[in-house]
Order: sequence, then structure tokens, then C-alpha cells
Amino acid sequence: MKQPNDPLRPDGKVNPIDTDYQVGQDNIVVNLGPFGLDIHNRVFAISGLSVILFVILTLVFQTEVGPLFEDIRGWLTTNLDWFFLSAANIFVIICIGIVVSPLGNVRLGGTEATPDYGYLGWFSMLFAAGMGIGLMFYGVSEPISHFSSSIGGVVDGEGLRTDWSPLMGAADDPEAARKLAMAATIYHWALHPWAIYAIMALGLALFSFNKGLPLTIRSVFYSVLGERVWGWPGHVIDILAVFATLFGLATSLGLGASQAASGLHFLFGLPLGTTTQVVLVIFITAIALISVVAGLDAGVKRLSEFNMILAAALLLFIIIVGATSSILTGFFENLLSYITYLPALSSPLGREDINFSSGWTAFYWAWWISWSPFVGMFIARVSRGRTVREFIISVLIIPSLACVLWMTVFGGTAITQLVDDGYQKVVEAELPLQLFYMLDALPLASITSFIAIVLVIVFFVTSSDSGSLVIDVIAAGGKVESPTPQRVFWCTFEGLVAISLILGGGLVALQAMAVSTGLPFTLVLLVATFSILKGLANEPKIK
Repeated sequence: MKQPNDPLRPDGKVNPIDTDYQVGQDNIVVNLGPFGLDIHNRVFAISGLSVILFVILTLVFQTEVGPLFEDIRGWLTTNLDWFFLSAANIFVIICIGIVVSPLGNVRLGGTEATPDYGYLGWFSMLFAAGMGIGLMFYGVSEPISHFSSSIGGVVDGEGLRTDWSPLMGAADDPEAARKLAMAATIYHWALHPWAIYAIMALGLALFSFNKGLPLTIRSVFYSVLGERVWGWPGHVIDILAVFATLFGLATSLGLGASQAASGLHFLFGLPLGTTTQVVLVIFITAIALISVVAGLDAGVKRLSEFNMILAAALLLFIIIVGATSSILTGFFENLLSYITYLPALSSPLGREDINFSSGWTAFYWAWWISWSPFVGMFIARVSRGRTVREFIISVLIIPSLACVLWMTVFGGTAITQLVDDGYQKVVEAELPLQLFYMLDALPLASITSFIAIVLVIVFFVTSSDSGSLVIDVIAAGGKVESPTPQRVFWCTFEGLVAISLILGGGLVALQAMAVSTGLPFTLVLLVATFSILKGLANEPKIK
């Protein structure tokens, strides 16, 4: 149970869980002069040593691990795509069910709790931690990829198989291809990923703020496991959460390093390749370490708000200087297309579009799920005082609409440049460069490209910063405030894991580890969903 002076203790009526477990009771506390450690003896030891061993082996056997990562990613996404698609659909359905049911009347933190952050700060931290690097990397590359190649097996409104490839002249209707490409892209960035985040965040917030349990993943399973969550079943859950979070973050950091390196090459002629990416990871991890030491409010919050302002400015600039009317009308058209194609895109059965359902969707769902401990805990920490209904609607709908707008502006502009202006460079470039070639066709390209690089770097920093805070909470037995050296350790090894994966296979290696850690945590999250529903059912509701 929480102590009387705990800042996260409930306000108002709650239905706490009666347990003798004390936060940190299984921890090892070590003081070495000005430095100290306060770690969970089993979770930290097993996860920390495993990560160190992984980094060493990957760096030593760089040549051998590349093909291995490729085989792992291919097998998992090809054979288990139906499982990832089904699980994501379940999370969306559960979220909608909670919103329309009396369960939505539960207030996180107690019936009298008030929000710790205003909407601007809340949304800023949510976006910067949740999808920042991914939106920058895939904002142009995914829509243009779907538009310029086939995702056969998805059917159009007349029930016809849609195989289209505008660059090869195979599409009779480029406008229909545009709608399908945008719908397919939005599918990966709207309701489904945010439902995954919402479920994890809701469980953490409920069992910590209302039930009085530690803010760690194992607490979410108390309704199912009871006191066993403090033993080895809970240890395993937390260790899996550390692995999932670390490798999910490493995937994003690797993508960010790849795009930042491409942008620097595009603007300043710096050499492309793994060396530049590794140097960037080292440099940006050093910046993240400074932010980690500064703490949540001073570090992550300020950087997140700065980045959201910069991202909004870039978004507005493209709307103004680009095809303004097409973008504004495209937002509503793309939203309608997404709703229209959603049943076909999300169906886990009878899929013939292997490149899309396995190569794209299965990877995305595994990636989002591997991120869910990180983003979920981060969202939970800043969402105290919200009702469950307000929380889920905010986490699902508002970010989804923002992602639709982002993809419409960036991806829609690139497609317009290709179709209306015949601008081939944006589709011929490598994925990390496509954003910069899209900006190159607009005014003030050097300035906007530099801003894009800054955005990638700051998103990189906030992800690494907030991710290390979250991993440390898990590995410290649920202690929200722990010694700084522990956060420094995890922030450092996030960078080292990203470097080892970059050297050991690049993008394929990054994706392989995201999928590999996302698979077991999908099972964990499905069980957690049942436990969350049980926990909400007996919690006091507000009128």
C-alpha cells in the first residue's frame, strides 16, 4: 500500500487492494559515496545482465546475426500476422466497450482527484513519447510506398481486387489508389495503436492510483494472480516488460538515427552509412542523459512542448505553401476512406496481401505492443485525475485525428507531387530520405529540412529520456523516484542496444527485435485486459 506522504495516494473514494507488500521491499540499496542504487534484486539483475550480454554478442558476431535477424522477422510476421491483427482488434473493442459502459465513470486517482497536468502539457508529452520518431520517418515514406506498389488482397467498394502500381501504369484510377494508400497508412497510426497504449496505461493508472499498488507492470495482474504477483510470476512479467520496452525503443532510436543521418547527408553532404548513425546515437544519447538527470518536469515536459510547437509549425508551413485546398479536403476524404476500408484492413482471416498484412501491419502491431509498457506507464504517470471515459476518448480519438492530419499533410503532399507534378525523386529515394525530397520541392527547403532534422533529434531525446525513466521504475520494483545512476544506466544501454542492432543488420535487425519482444508481451497484454476489467468493476464511480 502507498504511504501517507506518497504524492500518488488516492484522493476521495477508492477500492484499494489490501496487501502487505511495500514498494521496494525486495530491493537492494547500495550507497557508494555520492552515488547510490535502489534496484529490484531479481528484475534488474536478470534484465540488466541479459541486455549487456545481448549487446556484447551482437557486436562480436555482427556478420552472423544479420541473416538471423532477417529470418526471425520474416517467420514471425508471416506465420503470426493473424495473431497480431486479432489482438489489436480486441484492444480496440475493449476500449470502446469501456467508454460506453458505466466503467467509464471511474476517476483515476479517486473520486475527488484533479488532473496533474493541463491538456496542452498532457498531449505534448503523449505525442512526443508515443509516436514522434515514427511519424517523422513514415509520414512520407509509408503513404508513397503504398501508393507506388500493390497491397493486393484489400478489396475496393465494388468488391474488386485492388492491384495498383501507378508508377508502372497499372492503375486505371490514381485517385482510388490515393484513397486506398492513405487509408492503409492511417490504419497503422490511428485507433489500433492508441488502443494498445490506452489499455496498458489504464491498467497501470488504475492499479497504482486507485488500488494503491506499485507503479509497475506486475501490479496490473493482481486481479488475476493475487499475491503471486510479488513472486516469480510478477518477476517474469516485469522482465518481459523491460525487454519489450528496451527493444521497442531501440527500434525507434535506430529509425531516428537513420533519418537524421540521411537529413545531414542531404543538407550538408555528410557521409551516409552506419558510422554516421552510430555517432548520432552516441551524441543524442548524451543529450538524453542530461535530460534524464534534469527529471520529468524540467526535462521531458519542456522538450516535448518545444517539439510539439516546432512540429505544428512545420505542419502549418506545408499546408500553406503546399496544395492547401487538396490537403484540407483530403483530411476528411482520408478519414472517410479509413473508415470505409477498416473492416478489410483489420481482418485477420483470408488475407492474400502478405506484403501488407505481414510486412507492414504485423510489424507495426508488434512494435506498438513492445512500446506499450513505456508509453503506457508514461501516459499513466501524467493522467492522474482523469475519468476513465475522458482518458480513453482522449488517448484514442484526439491522437488518431492528429495522426490523420499528419499523414494527410506529409504523405498527401508527396503523392500530389508525384501524380500532379511528375516529381519522381520522392519515390525513388531511400525511405529515410523521402521526407527531405518532399520538402525539397517546396519553398525554403533548406530551412524546413533543418527543422525536420531537429524534430527527429528532439523526438529521439524525449523517447530515450522518458523510456529510461519508465524502465528504471520497472527495474526498481515500482519506485517512481529512484537514484539517478540507475536512469543513466538504462539510458546508456538504450543507445548501446540501438548501436548494436544498427551494426548487426540495420532496419531489419531493429524490426526483428521489436517483433520478437512484442510477441510474448502481446499475450501479457491480453491477460492484463481481463484483469483491468475486473479491477474497474468494483471501483467507486462518480455521478
